[in-house]
Amino acid sequence: MSMAAGVLSRGIPSSFRICSSHSVRGSHAVTACRDILEGELEGIKAAGTWKTERVITSKQAVKISVKGNNTNVLNFCSNNYLGLSSHPEVVQAGKDALDKYGAGLSSVRFICGTQDIHMELEEKIARFHGRDDAILYASCFDANAGLFEILLTPDDAVVSDELNHASIIDGIRLCKARKFRYKHKDMSDLESKLKESQDNRMRLIVSDGVFSMDGNVAPLREICDLADKYNAMVFIDECHATGFFGATGRGTEEHFGLGTDRVDIINSTLGKALGGAAGGYTTGPKELITLLRQRARPYLFSNSVPPPVVACASKVFDLLLSSAGFAERVQANTDRFRSQMTDAGFTISGENHPICPVMLGDARLASMFADEMLEKGIFVIGFSYPVVPKGKARIRVQISASHTFGDIDRTVEAFKQVGKKLGVIN
Repeated sequence: MSMAAGVLSRGIPSSFRICSSHSVRGSHAVTACRDILEGELEGIKAAGTWKTERVITSKQAVKISVKGNNTNVLNFCSNNYLGLSSHPEVVQAGKDALDKYGAGLSSVRFICGTQDIHMELEEKIARFHGRDDAILYASCFDANAGLFEILLTPDDAVVSDELNHASIIDGIRLCKARKFRYKHKDMSDLESKLKESQDNRMRLIVSDGVFSMDGNVAPLREICDLADKYNAMVFIDECHATGFFGATGRGTEEHFGLGTDRVDIINSTLGKALGGAAGGYTTGPKELITLLRQRARPYLFSNSVPPPVVACASKVFDLLLSSAGFAERVQANTDRFRSQMTDAGFTISGENHPICPVMLGDARLASMFADEMLEKGIFVIGFSYPVVPKGKARIRVQISASHTFGDIDRTVEAFKQVGKKLGVIN
C-alpha cells in the first residue's frame, strides 16, 4: 500500500489528503498531526470536560425547543437577560432595516460601510452611558482586541485583574505596555502594583464589571479611589451588566452609586442583553473614540455591523431609555432564585447578580447534573475546565426578565430533585 493510500485508510478528511506528488515526509506530518489531535480530544473526554453542543430548533426565548427533546424546555442558560432577543418590536426593527438597508455593507466602515443607523446607535450608546462618544465593533471581543494596543505604549502600564475575560487578556497581550496582574478583587495587591508602576507615563486599571463565571462584582468604588490616589485611568468590561444591572440597567457604576466621571472607558456587547445578536462597542472620551476610528485594527479591517443587528440593538436602547422596568424584573427573579436555592442547601456563588453559579466541583457531576435537568425540561449547562478552574465545576444559571416566578419555582424544584438523586443535597 502506498503512503497516501495508508493515510486515506485512516479516515483523514479530504481537506487533509495528500496528493501523490507530495512528499512522504508531508504524509507523515499530517498523520502525526492527526494522532496528536486525536490524543488531545481523547484526553478531554477522559477528563469529563467534553462539551456537547445542544441544538435549539426554535428562537431564543424563555421556552425553547431542543433537538431530541420536547418543545417546552425552560431556558436558564442564556445571556438574554432582558428577554429582548425575540421581543416583537426588536424583531420588527431588524426586519425593517433588512428591507431598507440590506443584509450587510460588504465593507469596512471607512470605505463604504457607515450608514446613518450606525451613527445613530453610537449616539444612543454614548447617551445611555453618559459618555462623549462610542464606536461599534463586530463583537466586544473585537472591542477588547482593538483598545489596548492603540491606547497604551511601552511607556505606559496596564494593571489587570487576574480573572478578567479571555478577550481582555488577549487584547492586553497585543499592547506593548508594562503588564501587571493583581489578585482577583484584591485592592491591597492592586495598590502595590500601582506603586510599582508609578514611573510609567500612563496607567490603566482593567477589570470586568461583573465576572461572568462567578457572578461576582468588581469593587469598583475602591478601584476608582485607588485610581484617583495614584493618577491612573479605569477601564471596565460591562458585558454582563449593561442593560440590566443597577437600578436602570446602567451597569456596575450605577450599582455602586458612582457618577459617570469615575470610570474612564467602558466596553460592552450588543450580543447579550441588548438584542442578543452580535456587536460590541467602546464608549468614553471623544479623543479616544476618534483615535480608535483612525487606528483600531478590528474596526479598520472588519466588516461593519450588519444593518438588521444595528437596528435591533437601537430598538433595545429605545426601550431601555424609556423604562427601568426590565432591570427591576431581572432583580426580583434573581432574588427569588438565589434565596430558594440557598434554602434548599445548594452553594450559589456570586453577589446577587443574575449569573447564579450552582457550585458542584466535579466536572463529570456537573455534566451529568445538566443532562438530568434537561430530562426534566430545564436547559442548563455544566461548566468545567478550561472555562473555569479545575475543581470548580458548576451549573451556571442565568436569570432573565422574561422568566416568571412560576418558571423560577419549577426550576428550583427540578434542582432539588436532581440534587437529591445525585447526592448533592440531602
